Amino acid sequence: MDNLKKLIREVPDFPKPGINFYDITTLLKDPTGLEETIDALTEACRGLNIDTVIGVESRGFIFGAPLAYQLGVGFIPVRKPKKLPADTVSVSYELEYGTDSLEMHKDAVGEGHNVLIIDDLLATGGTAKAVVDLVEGVGGKVSALLFVVELTFLNGRAKFAGHNVKSLISYDS
Repeated sequence: MDNLKKLIREVPDFPKPGINFYDITTLLKDPTGLEETIDALTEACRGLNIDTVIGVESRGFIFGAPLAYQLGVGFIPVRKPKKLPADTVSVSYELEYGTDSLEMHKDAVGEGHNVLIIDDLLATGGTAKAVVDLVEGVGGKVSALLFVVELTFLNGRAKFAGHNVKSLISYDS
């Protein structure tokens, strides 16, 4: 994955001083890099019991839809509040400076439905944990969580004891 890691731009002091931002837009604009990323994500899922891929707004959509296509399963968007047109279920979660919420359609995941959750980044794990809670709250089963980038030094993976967590690229500091 070193070839993909080289395509990610590091932006120091964004969004605030002391934060090193890992910008995937440079990976996305590279046709070979994007193709290799989708292929690697697909391979990371082979052999898993998955009925549907859930993509987390918004970068999870970029990877989730083509991954669902490659796996031959459906795709479910998990969105910020008031973006979905039908009845929804929601979950609120803590952020560094407050709270946020996510929603999905009530009928998106059924009892015992096996889902793969995908997003671009695993940092502290708060957003992904909220999606796990949302899925399990309606009776779904999380087969795995998959990320393009993981910031291992933030230990977000610790929030997912008992869950299968995979990432393509990791940063240790």
